[in-house]
Order: sequence, then C-alpha cells, then structure tokens
Amino acid sequence: MKDQLKELIESALASLIAQQSLPADVSSADVQLERTKDRSHGDFASNIAMVLAKPAKMNPRQIATLIVDALPQHEMIEKVEIAGPGFINFSLSASSRQQVVADVLKKAGQFGLSNYGNGQKVQVEFVSANPTGPLHVGHGRGAAYGSVVSSLLKAVGFDVHREYYVNDAGRQMDILATSVWLRYLEKCGEQFTFPSNGYRGEYVLDIAETLKQQHGNALLHPVSLVFDGVPADEPQGGDKELHIDGLTQQAKHLLGADVYRQLFDLGLNAILDDIRNDLAGFGAEYDEWFSERSLVESGVVDKAVEQLKDANMLYQQDGAWWFKSTDFGDEKDRVVVRDNGQATYFASDVAYHLNKFNRGFDQIIDIWGADHHGYITRVKASMEGLNQDVSKLKVLLVQFAVLYRGKEKVGMSTRSGEFVTLRELRDEVGKDAARFFYVMRGADQHMDFDLELAKSQSNDNPVYYVQYAHARVCSVFRQLAERQLNWDEQTGLQNLSLLTEEHEQALFTMLSRYPEVVELAAITHTPHLLAHFLMDLARDFHTYYNAHQFMTDNIELSQARLTLITAVRQVIANGLGLMGVSAPQSM
Repeated sequence: MKDQLKELIESALASLIAQQSLPADVSSADVQLERTKDRSHGDFASNIAMVLAKPAKMNPRQIATLIVDALPQHEMIEKVEIAGPGFINFSLSASSRQQVVADVLKKAGQFGLSNYGNGQKVQVEFVSANPTGPLHVGHGRGAAYGSVVSSLLKAVGFDVHREYYVNDAGRQMDILATSVWLRYLEKCGEQFTFPSNGYRGEYVLDIAETLKQQHGNALLHPVSLVFDGVPADEPQGGDKELHIDGLTQQAKHLLGADVYRQLFDLGLNAILDDIRNDLAGFGAEYDEWFSERSLVESGVVDKAVEQLKDANMLYQQDGAWWFKSTDFGDEKDRVVVRDNGQATYFASDVAYHLNKFNRGFDQIIDIWGADHHGYITRVKASMEGLNQDVSKLKVLLVQFAVLYRGKEKVGMSTRSGEFVTLRELRDEVGKDAARFFYVMRGADQHMDFDLELAKSQSNDNPVYYVQYAHARVCSVFRQLAERQLNWDEQTGLQNLSLLTEEHEQALFTMLSRYPEVVELAAITHTPHLLAHFLMDLARDFHTYYNAHQFMTDNIELSQARLTLITAVRQVIANGLGLMGVSAPQSM
C-alpha cells in the first residue's frame, strides 16, 4: 500500500510538472510516506509539499492542494486531507485495509519478502572470535545479530555471503599451543608454575589429554630445559608477555617445526570444531570459514604490505614499518611489520579486507564487538590508501551482553577460563530465547541478559509471549477440529467486511506493516525492529483473543475471524523464521 501511494504522488507530481504548475527540477524529490501515530490523522502522511516548498518557491499548503487535486483516483484511498503546515494525510478504504489478509494467505511464507536489494552481493562477516577457547555468552549476541541481519538482507533481495574469519595465525594461537603443551608436561609429571598469561580453561586440559593419548611421553622435555633462559613471569617481578613469548620460542625450538605445527593444529582444530558445532546449534550458519593463515602462507599479507609501500602509505622507524593512518584521521600511526620482521594483526586485516574488495562484493559488512571500535578508522584508512571504494565497507558494532544469574554478574574471560559458554546458555534457556533476547535491543545498546526471565513461561518473557500467540491460533483450530467444524478460506475472505471491531482494525494495520518493517530492519541493519513488531503483533492478537469469540453462531463472522487469525499466525511464523526462532503449535 505504501508503495502504491508513493506511485500516486509521483504521478501527481509528473502531471503538475507537465502542466508547468511546478518547476521541472522538483521531479527528483524523494517522496516520503510515514504511518500516522494517530488514526484520526489517517493511515499515512507525506511531507512532500514542505520538501518542495523551497525549490518550487511556493507555500507548502498551496503545493499540497495542487498535489491532492492532481492525485489519480484509486479505490484504495477513502479520503485525503491537508493538515498543519502542509502534511498530506491519506485514509485508506476498508477494502484496501482488509486486502492484506488475502495477500498474506496467498504469499504464505513469501509474505514480506521483496527484491529491494536486486541481487546485490553483500558479504557479512560476524563473530570471528579467536579460536583460543569456546564461545562465551558475549559472543552469542554477535552471532544472533549477524545471522538475523544476514537473513533480513536475503529476505529483501540481496545475495548474501556469510563469512567467519578464522584467526588461525599469530601470537594468540601460539600462546594457546604453548598452554596446551605446558598442560601436557604437567600430565607427564612435570611440576612448575603455570604462566600467568597462558590459557587456563578446562578445555586446555582436555586438549592436553588428547595430546598425551596420541604421543605418550614422546613430547616430554624437562622443566629445567623448557624454562631455561625464559624471562621471569609477572608474579616474579618480570614481564608476563615476555615470559609467555619466551616459552613459545622454547616450544618451537625443543619440539621442532613439524611437531610444533601438529601441536598448534591440534589445539586449533579442537576449538574450531567446537565453535562450528556451537554456532550451528545456535542457528548461525556460514557460507565460508576464511583462514587468516591462508593469507599468510600464500604471501597475500606480504603482498598487501608491498602495495602499501608502493602507495607511499608506509614509513620505517626503529626497524618497524608504520602505516600513515593519522593522514586519514586516526589518533596515531599503526605498526604493520614489527622490527623483528613479523607482520602484525593489522597487516592481516589489511590483506583480508583487500581480498574482500577484490572478490567484487557490492557491500562489505563487518560485525565487530564494541571493543574493536578503534580498529574502524585504521582499516578504512588502509583501504582508502589502496584506492578502494570505502563507501562499500560498513562496520557495525555490537555491545557484549552481560549475563546475570540472579543479581550476580557472571565473568567472561577466555584467558582465565572463568566464563559461561554459549552452549551452556543455549542448554539452559534454549536457542529461541537466547536469539530473541540478543536481538531484542539495538546492537549498539548495552544489554543485561536476564537469565531467569528468559527461562520463564510468562507474558513478561517476550519470546514466550510471541510464540504463545502463534500457539494460541493453532489451539483455536484444534478446538475447531474437535467440534468437527471447518475453516473455509474463501468464505472468510468474502466476509472480512464484517470485521469492524477496533481490535480487528488494529490487526489489519499491523499485518500491513510487516513488509515495511522487514525492509527497514534489513536496510538499516536493525533486527530489533522486527522483534518489537512481533511483540506488538502478539499483544494485539492476545487482546483480540481475550475480548472476542472466534466461533460464533454467525458463520460468516466466524469464518472471517478465523481467516484473520490465520494471517496473524502466518506473519508471526514468518517473522520468527527470519529471527531463527521456532513457531511452536502448542505450549
């Protein structure tokens, strides 16, 4: 309906320009239509007359009058009024408001989908947590947000490529491998103080046990040799970073390159397999798992660094190569290659993003945790320095959710091992509740995850409230079958004019809004709009359910009401489907 109204306004403007009642340069004006908050002001309102006032050099109410007079006749419009300084308010006819029910039933699971994106290729990278430990509840929000944003973009016609960037190279992975080896040494009977900067979770012990089962004592080296020449750890007055790096060098030296690679891969693959399973169980699917190590070993990172040098974007200082990111508004320049010749994480990020641009995506969306805010400027600067169209790159930040068990805040430190995993959360509250809660608020807003509320079966639990609306409609049809009665869709559609109650009018309006909400949530990357729409639709349905009987002595009225709530059930199912949440038939 909204698109049809826009076309009518555009047709009126074209006629006025042709008659020279309006200047030709107003033809490019973007016609905006908004739903009115007050039904007494009609169903839709447009401010186009005020937008055209300056370029047309006319009073906006005068322009509004011209537009209204030039509007083509259409059965969907019941009344058009000019309000305030020049708003044009449209009231829709009853038949056009009811038409949405037929549209929902005809399109079924396709209702709300569109071709807005016209097949544009969009890459969405999300989660991409370092494979140094299991995913925790903080990662869950990024997983839910990224997967729903991807689903919404696909729903409105974009060709979406979901991607996970596997940080399987670099220092953190070396620290994981070293941590596994040290735990292995403990299992072999060696005694020492575990490094303060090592990974301490139970999962490290599990991987170390696997290593012991595979190799026995073959990888055992005495502690005196392992710690020989290694800088002191922080508790002993030293530097924890130098200490763990020294132990990593000892592991590589004592084990040899081939064995160390096996150790490295054992830890990587064990955790990465766990992450894959976790995300699949959470409903976050990927088209590609992109390896950072593939960039390093294929020379792509080195090539990207050379391209930056050729573009005069780097300079050398104290033996290191620095990117001139301050030239692009960053607070300081960034090291790309350290003085020891080792490329930094930033160098890999540059290579990875250059790879994204080279793959020909029309849009590139990075979904990062809010703690990566400082990376945005430098990454965009590097792409600009390499003459890429930075307007294609959008970085969306997601605040980590904070989990509370009662009034107690639960820790989330991967290094310490004291955290609640995403799998534990999913097992406790369920995938549906977790996903819905995660996307219920804007991604840039802080979120406290109320564990007890998510588990409750009450109207205060948003996901339960929405799912219960779907289940309630299903229960109506079970009752219908028990009474050996039938729903006749055609009879229902032919008698929608009997639905004149305020609750029924509210449902007509809500159903017609669904495609608009899906499109807006998709193009603005705000899935919480869909969550709140479903909550509002569920509220309107529950109110209707409590106020009216669906099976009455008036057969035509009963069929019309059954048809309306069938459409409600379909839209709830469609919306929940986009969110990766189930639509149960009973609860």
